Amino acid sequence: MNEQLRDWEHRAAKALVLPVLFFLVSGVAGAQTQPPAKVEDQEDFRLSVEVDLVLLQATVRDKTGHSVADLKQEDFAVYEDGNPQTIHLFRHEDTPVTIGLVVDHSGSMIGKLGEVTVAARALVRASNPQDELFVENFNENVTLGLSGPLRFSNDPNELGAAIGQASAVGETALYDAIATGLQRLQKGTRDKKVLVVISDGGDNKSRCSMDDVLRMAGLSSAAIYTIGLLDENDPDWNPKVLQRLARETGGEAFYPKEVSETIGICRRIAADVREQYTIGYVPPKAEPGVYHKVRVTAHSAEHGKLVVRTRTGYITGREPKVGPGSR
Repeated sequence: MNEQLRDWEHRAAKALVLPVLFFLVSGVAGAQTQPPAKVEDQEDFRLSVEVDLVLLQATVRDKTGHSVADLKQEDFAVYEDGNPQTIHLFRHEDTPVTIGLVVDHSGSMIGKLGEVTVAARALVRASNPQDELFVENFNENVTLGLSGPLRFSNDPNELGAAIGQASAVGETALYDAIATGLQRLQKGTRDKKVLVVISDGGDNKSRCSMDDVLRMAGLSSAAIYTIGLLDENDPDWNPKVLQRLARETGGEAFYPKEVSETIGICRRIAADVREQYTIGYVPPKAEPGVYHKVRVTAHSAEHGKLVVRTRTGYITGREPKVGPGSR
């Protein structure tokens, strides 16, 4: 793996396991701590403590497949490597997201891009208005669809044009596209990251391997949603790759029978992202580069059996190497 990819690993790991300041309030221990100036009337004091949190985005559905939106922190249980963890952060709110739209523009997509463009616009319109999105088009090469220094937008017409105006020609570098998309997500300003991958073929041109992409996904906090427009005549087609990426990152894989179904699927993805619970816990100390399995469960007497979808694990980030010239 080249130096650029290693540098990305360091930054991505920080996005998955975040240092967070907790504020502890106490009126008893205050006598032992120097109070800040001008707090004569203040009975309590605030002590900030920095800890690392693993942040998980969890989708909860009932036995009928409907989203469950009224759960409390005590309804959830989190396990890392089979061991129960204490939840330190719990949120259920529609927070803005950085979303990458990664769209196949290989030759076999010629007759499909019109519907895909409409679907992308539908996703943007159904998303949080404060989301920031980028477009990444790929065949054997990977290019960004939006021009300008920021290359992020929340304008459905601008994003749709970024997809629809690019030509469909050439072969398919799917792994390179996903790797580049995961890297690009780190340039976004939103803490929550999502990648939506739309492709009708397997990989036949990438320099990255599937193992490279899976490792990057394990280091990233991003959820990957995949839409496989199945082309049975493509000898390289491998739907298990898209399914595995989605499952391991807490996203979802879709295989529509008709291209027109992508419109409804994109609306469903937008709703899924907006309805998620954010759960954070302090992980046990571990060596860098180690994979840890994660499981989240939820129980509610009111809703009956619940199904929780979140990432299946994460890789502890590697620390940057320190040597001559390092700062």
